[in-house]
Amino acid sequence: MCGICGCGETEVHQHNHSHQGETARLVKIEEDLLAKNNTYAAQNRAYFKQHSIFTLNLVSSPGSGKTTLLVETIKQLKDQFPIAVIEGDQQTEHDAERIRATGVSALQINTGRGCHLDAHGIGHAVKDMSLEDNSLLAIENVGNLVCPSSFDLGEAHKVVVLSVTEGDDKPLKYADMFYAADLMLINKVDLLPYVDFDIERCISYAKRINPKIRIIQLSATKGDNFIEWLDWLRKNINENRN
Repeated sequence: MCGICGCGETEVHQHNHSHQGETARLVKIEEDLLAKNNTYAAQNRAYFKQHSIFTLNLVSSPGSGKTTLLVETIKQLKDQFPIAVIEGDQQTEHDAERIRATGVSALQINTGRGCHLDAHGIGHAVKDMSLEDNSLLAIENVGNLVCPSSFDLGEAHKVVVLSVTEGDDKPLKYADMFYAADLMLINKVDLLPYVDFDIERCISYAKRINPKIRIIQLSATKGDNFIEWLDWLRKNINENRN
């Protein structure tokens, strides 16, 4: 299993934690795994910079609404910027098919037992896609608030999507992810009257973990405050252009 998250990539968790030698070996494998990933991420980032491809890594729990968010975003922006999507899921092409239905290119990466995308896989995916210069590339990571926090893909920003149906304590429970993210989207705010979710408490927890994190409250399905998200994207895409 993966040394970071137990996703099945290497068999490093099958040991007795009471043995210090095995623990040291696990730490070393984790360090090597992340170092190798970071090398690939740096190569991806250099490519994205060279071609002015503004790249986002969207992370969340399953069911937060990432795909719906992307579909609605593409509808609003596809006539203004070239857009492409990389979809990460353990199985199926359902989300990629939803993206393709909007008219933009989407490549599906199925990770099998793996619980996150890595920079090496993204590099291969990019080679298989015809990405345009001065474009937006959205990477929808596997639904998981643990493993993807450690894996840089070469993105400009990690964007963590948290829906109000999940609980307002998620930033404290999964602190590494919220610390790694530059932007938090609180999605499904149209459901606030029907769920037990204290939005101010959630924001307070997120700021406690990451004082610099920007927060946008929106509803991807109803359009509430969607303009703030679109404006953030437009600003960053334009600033990233040659």
